[in-house]
Amino acid sequence: MTGRLIVVGTGIGAARLTAEARAAIEAADELLYLIPDSISVLAVEQLNPRSRSLADCYVEGEQRRDAYARMVEAMLEPVRSGKLVCAAFYGHPGVFSLPPHEAIKQARSEGFEATMLPGISAEDCLFADLGVDPAEAGCQSYEATRFLERRPAIEPRAALVLWQIGVVGSANHSAEFQAPRLPELIERLRELYSDEHEVVVYEASSFVGVAPLIRPTPLAELAAAVTPASTLYVPPVEQP
Repeated sequence: MTGRLIVVGTGIGAARLTAEARAAIEAADELLYLIPDSISVLAVEQLNPRSRSLADCYVEGEQRRDAYARMVEAMLEPVRSGKLVCAAFYGHPGVFSLPPHEAIKQARSEGFEATMLPGISAEDCLFADLGVDPAEAGCQSYEATRFLERRPAIEPRAALVLWQIGVVGSANHSAEFQAPRLPELIERLRELYSDEHEVVVYEASSFVGVAPLIRPTPLAELAAAVTPASTLYVPPVEQP
């Protein structure tokens, strides 16, 4: 039997699992998953009892890239032994998630079939929950630390989405809130927008019936509004 890898997204919350992803989870000889909420974990384990979490790849205080390397190996090991492996990651597996891309690339380089199935991402939830159409004024999207490091040219008349602002500047896995470069990020934004410009700290809800976190705040007061899982939405500057 030839091994195969299918990477799927479980969406944000158990209710947003696609039929395509569900079928792949059920059919797998082995299911590996990295999902933060217990309800979604229970849902995928019920679909396939031959499952185990990738969360133990993380080590407190260690660089996240070391954990990612362990995840890639955990996905490939059963593929090499001839199994149909499904790896399920919350949200969209190809959005702000390095291990799925690396595992697929390596599996293909070793001659195995590897595919990715999309899921409902936090960005999809953001557009729905905030009532935002990214096509209206345009939308720029960056991971917060890379936004600081690369300093891309920003068009203030288009929307800006910054991901992982709650861990900006942190390369290590930690259960504690660590965003050492948050003050620097805010200063960079103040170069582009006024202190009074209203931004939105956003966090998608993982549970049916529970409202998402939507916290509008003036840019000058952003630091007090950030949570570890925050995404930042900066609306376009209105044109005169």
